[in-house]
Amino acid sequence: MVQSGSSETVFTYGAPQLKFGSGSSDEIGFDLSTYGVRRVLVITDPGVAATGHPQRITDQVNAAGIEAVLFDRAHVEPTDESMVEAVEFARDGGPWDAFVAVGGGSAIDTAKAVNLLCTNPGDLLDYVNAPVGRGRAPVNRLAPLVAVPTTTGTGSESTTVCVLDVLEQQVKSGISHPLLRPTLAVVDPRLTLSQPAGVTAASGMDILCHALESWTARPFDSYARKTPEQRVPYCGANPIADMWSEKAMSLLAGSFRTSVHHGDDEHAREQMALAATFAGMGFGNAGVHIPHANAYPIAGRVRDFHPAGYPDDEPMVPHGMAVSLTAPEAFRFTFEAAPERHVRAAELLAPGAERPDDLRDFLPGVLADLMRDIDIPNGIGAVGYAEADVDDLVTGTLQQQRLLATAPREASADDLAGILRRSIELW
Repeated sequence: MVQSGSSETVFTYGAPQLKFGSGSSDEIGFDLSTYGVRRVLVITDPGVAATGHPQRITDQVNAAGIEAVLFDRAHVEPTDESMVEAVEFARDGGPWDAFVAVGGGSAIDTAKAVNLLCTNPGDLLDYVNAPVGRGRAPVNRLAPLVAVPTTTGTGSESTTVCVLDVLEQQVKSGISHPLLRPTLAVVDPRLTLSQPAGVTAASGMDILCHALESWTARPFDSYARKTPEQRVPYCGANPIADMWSEKAMSLLAGSFRTSVHHGDDEHAREQMALAATFAGMGFGNAGVHIPHANAYPIAGRVRDFHPAGYPDDEPMVPHGMAVSLTAPEAFRFTFEAAPERHVRAAELLAPGAERPDDLRDFLPGVLADLMRDIDIPNGIGAVGYAEADVDDLVTGTLQQQRLLATAPREASADDLAGILRRSIELW
């Protein structure tokens, strides 16, 4: 604990401008015209491109008198190689006055990296968080970025972070800086109606863990006081982030299962889109912790797992799925740091659920019941990991110190190993 008188008294909050609702994606040409831009690069991935939404938006921007070019080769679960390809395309065809990302977190994160490296010197690893990269900060302001999510989960349209696989190091890492936050988030629930059930389940677990990790994060006033230049977007649990996280959990309770099992339910899709937006506004300021830290090596070291609903040309553990697989045991571990918060979260996610005799089991049980119902794999063993992999996964998790610092209870290497071992099979 910090010495009396030296604890933090300040928290920060940031969010993009937001346009929400069915039909909101029809207005992007007008929105861009208010920025006075002339040339725009639209970034998406092949799967989303096949829906026709990115081309429709590109045509609409052109019709508004702004030259728009479509890049449709963003990689699902982006890698350093795929991001470099997108950056090279953008640099060769530039300059660009603004960027539009249409897709899930993969497309939005790729657009963030493209925007960063089209406006600032250096290469990708210069900006990736240490110790994986060099952790440099941008020296120039970025161009306007309009983020148009087509999946409900990542919250990337609200946040200051972009996530990628660094292939040579076999680890997921990220770039984090306030300048990466999109200028405008355009959330049109109609764009999520074609999202497959497996994608809805995995990305929905990302929403849930964003809200839960933000809600249970180390409180902002438990840190030593920072100087102004030391302040970072992830400042710990605080009253404003708490409000968004609580509301996200309440929305999930009423819409998550329905959106997975009945994907054509427009009301459920709208509620999930709201939940994703609210959770992004929460964790984008408070931060996430152990489940996300574990998820990076789980996704980065995948060998031969092919999830339903995703491209089958290479193995992957989708980010939201990877986050969820250790969540029950991670929250069992953090329970003692704030029992009342863990109990309240379980009640928000499963209103009317019976309390177990040991309240430490309440939230893990609620999570496991939900994961079974929406067909999330039964622990890390179901995506190809065994006891022999635990030490290597711990090594990858320990590289995510920016996330682990937000945990409400400090996790040693042995603690993390225990969480991972208990997560080989969850039920």
